[in-house]
Amino acid sequence: MPRPVHRTWTTLLLAVLATAALSQPQKAKVVLYKDRLAAQFDTVDCVKNVVKVNPLLFFRGEIPIYYERALTPRLSLEVGLGVTLRDYLALGFTEDADDFGAGTQIIPNPSFHIAARFYLVDDLEPQGWYLQPEFAHLVYTKDIQKRGDDGQFTGEELRDERTYNDLRLLAGYQVLGLSSNWLLDFYGGIGFRSRNRIKVSETIDLASQVYAYDVTEESDNVPMFYFGMKLGLGW
Repeated sequence: MPRPVHRTWTTLLLAVLATAALSQPQKAKVVLYKDRLAAQFDTVDCVKNVVKVNPLLFFRGEIPIYYERALTPRLSLEVGLGVTLRDYLALGFTEDADDFGAGTQIIPNPSFHIAARFYLVDDLEPQGWYLQPEFAHLVYTKDIQKRGDDGQFTGEELRDERTYNDLRLLAGYQVLGLSSNWLLDFYGGIGFRSRNRIKVSETIDLASQVYAYDVTEESDNVPMFYFGMKLGLGW
């Protein structure tokens, strides 16, 4: 009786040791891969910096330049600095339309973007699928000249200004060229916009041809949807 019991315990012990031996290389392989990737990221000459432009935002009245810096194989920081001008996309579609003709002067304002980008795959260079929380600050300003009873400009101006603060959650895909450091960055997502709007409205009495102006201010919060494409160059 003692021998069969001894054999049983010996067999179980060998099975446990074999399982541990088989599983250990797998874990070690993953750890070594992570360490090797981190070491290569620090030593290999690869793309870690990217400058990008977003041509589609021109139609929204913003001209930004973005800079992305890879911090780890999966994490990068992206900041953007630009200027806001006339919102061409709003012309004829929203109450923001610039419909005051020659009496309107567009006032440029700086715009800001800051985001953290989390890539979903391990890669030495900033490319692949990613998730990106982002904050953006935009201000659109224009001065409206008032018209007198004769229809001529009086020299008196009223300021129309829209201030937007956005919290965005974007998902996208960035890809580097196979034979160059040019890249494409496609993205889309949802967000939350805090708006403060000082709006100038102009009306004219058709009978008397007298112009009247009204200035109102309102603040609210609205959901937003985003999509677009960036072009960039890495080094």
